[in-house]
Amino acid sequence: MPDFWKDSQKAAAVQQEISLIKEDIEEIESAEKDLLDLESFEKFSSEDKEMESDIEKKEEALEKKIEKQEFKVFLSGKYDKNNAILEIYSGAGGQDSQDWATMLLRMYEKYCARKGFKISILHQAFGESGGPEGRIGTKNAVFQIKGKYAYGFLKKESGVHRLVRISPFNAQKLRHTSFAIVNVLPELDNAGSEININPDDLKIDTFKASGPGGQYVNKTESAVRVTHIPTGIVVSSQSERLQGRNKENAMKILESKLYQLKEELHAKELKEIKGDLVPASWGNQIRSYVLHPYKMVKDLRTQYETSDTESVLNGEIENFIEAELKMID
Repeated sequence: MPDFWKDSQKAAAVQQEISLIKEDIEEIESAEKDLLDLESFEKFSSEDKEMESDIEKKEEALEKKIEKQEFKVFLSGKYDKNNAILEIYSGAGGQDSQDWATMLLRMYEKYCARKGFKISILHQAFGESGGPEGRIGTKNAVFQIKGKYAYGFLKKESGVHRLVRISPFNAQKLRHTSFAIVNVLPELDNAGSEININPDDLKIDTFKASGPGGQYVNKTESAVRVTHIPTGIVVSSQSERLQGRNKENAMKILESKLYQLKEELHAKELKEIKGDLVPASWGNQIRSYVLHPYKMVKDLRTQYETSDTESVLNGEIENFIEAELKMID
């Protein structure tokens, strides 16, 4: 294949795919070796109680290793192995909803840390500060999540997340319901073959990036806003110091959004042909987080629930994600 390295982007994508396949094979071979070792140990363990205890621990570790491989059956989508782009938008409700968007951002950051995923905030628009602790909310945020199967694990988190609590922004301590929208996109490795973007269809603006409450305003216009004129899609990136890097990030987001739009149009066509109800992920309430008058987080699709709200908001959402992925659409 003498022409293989001419397209460096495609070659890198192929190499990454080969690396992932090799890793899967190594994990399966490791599980097989552990199984053979256990069979050998069991032959001599009947008279050795200490060895029996050791074997039980090895069996538990092997079961977890096998379950991990079995679970990959649910991560076999076209882009499941890819990095992800996750967006959070606060709903109507002012400071309460903006604070809820920040809480969700923190929840996903902690989840990604547990999974070993690398998370980078590409863009964040801040709200007003308020409340007893001077909290600063989030109007919207976009961040990139890098890691094996990042999109596969997070893809079903798209939808409306509802919070019920005593408002920290209300002097009368009244109960308040807040909403935030989460949207998860696959980061496309080689978007050229999937999505073709005409440069003439783009309007590119630059602006000065700033932090919470307008702090830390950059002296140079390094932040980039890209508008796709035919669809009206607008994306931004302000996390990098260099304008060129921010433009690259913005284009990645745009490519993913155009791919999502393409998939949604395809789903709509299927609905018209088949006459089946295809639920829209955008605007669909998927999970409820109640902190008052009782504590409960419940997924409205799988019915999985837990009263340990603190752990969930600290990123322990693995059980919710597993239930989502195992759910038959």
